[in-house]
Amino acid sequence: MPYGPGIPPPLKDINILDLTRVLAGPTATMLLADLGADVIKVEEVLRGDDTRSWHPPSAPTIQNAPVASAHQPPESAYFLAVNRNKRSMTVNFKTPEGLAIIKKLVERADVLVENFVSGKLATMGLGYEDCKKINDRLIYASITGYGQTGPYRTAAGYDVIIEGEAGLMHITGEPDRPPAKVGVAATDIATGLYAHGAIMAALISRQQTGKGVWIDCNLFESQLAGLANIASNYLIAGQEASRHGTAHPSIVPYQVFPCKDGFLMIGAGNNKQFKILAEKVLEDPALANDPKFATNDARVKHRTELIQIITDVLTKHDREFWLERFAGLGVPFGPINNIEQTFKHPQAVARQVTVEVDHARAGKIKLVGPAVAYNGRKMDVRLPPPWLSEHTEEIMEELGYSSEQIADLRTRAII
Repeated sequence: MPYGPGIPPPLKDINILDLTRVLAGPTATMLLADLGADVIKVEEVLRGDDTRSWHPPSAPTIQNAPVASAHQPPESAYFLAVNRNKRSMTVNFKTPEGLAIIKKLVERADVLVENFVSGKLATMGLGYEDCKKINDRLIYASITGYGQTGPYRTAAGYDVIIEGEAGLMHITGEPDRPPAKVGVAATDIATGLYAHGAIMAALISRQQTGKGVWIDCNLFESQLAGLANIASNYLIAGQEASRHGTAHPSIVPYQVFPCKDGFLMIGAGNNKQFKILAEKVLEDPALANDPKFATNDARVKHRTELIQIITDVLTKHDREFWLERFAGLGVPFGPINNIEQTFKHPQAVARQVTVEVDHARAGKIKLVGPAVAYNGRKMDVRLPPPWLSEHTEEIMEELGYSSEQIADLRTRAII
């Protein structure tokens, strides 16, 4: 990719206190870290973020890994995916000394991000009102399952549960099969993106007002918002949704089709595209003129018959044959790639979607890099995902603790 000058990291002088675990919160804070923010990830002293123990797979530990990390398990692939550009420290803030450390971090933070159950941090003296007294310019972002109000506010939030509860699972899967979850935790990721955007907006708001804000972001409403046209169909027309697999309820043909050695996604979204599909790809011009298939309404009505006709033709040849046949015709199409094929995709290679970083425990590892370029250049991956407690001493010294105090707190497992 021909990189241009890029832009300076816009969040370079922003300090973020990250009290989140797993995926939604860490996704949000990673995106902020990518933009230059100093993200301090505070983890539980012995185990750290839950995802550190979610393996296999994990990265092999190199021989010259830091001695201080020798007792730790290998770095899990899951954790490595969403924690680049952060610093890690461990604090037991259930203790008075640990709580004092967190409050020092709150005092100098621009943003605090947490994903505890609603009200939990308030019982520990770290709720929004508590932190506001320490730092009235603090942006306090709460990421929960269901939000800060309502009958479910104290319920824990899990992506797969809310996929079911907020409509996504109902519309995912084949029509004659049970509901299915999405193959990745899409609700968590969407919530992380919403939280990231909300924090950026709050930073702009603070520039205008001089005041911090409490952000209430949750999986349930993020997923509801993500229902998009499906939600609108119900709200505007009272139309209940159903499962269609890869097909579209209102457009035919618009779905995955098998070929001799794999699968293709085809989306002939209008009559012109269908005519090209029939004449140039399937080499059956009569299809486009058949009253049963000449218009989209007719194709929807005769969906089963048309899908079988197309399938019978496509299964005569392999995937590469059809990819070459489709190329340049203007009919939306694409292969169904596995993950290896995805990363070997010519566009992925050309856009340099992965970065290689040096990790103190795992050596050279590959990560998916930031997805956005600014003036032709992506933000740098300045720091590899941290090993557990990698930066504790460094951060404690920044807070004014002496080496003797740090050693004492380590001995008592407070840090």
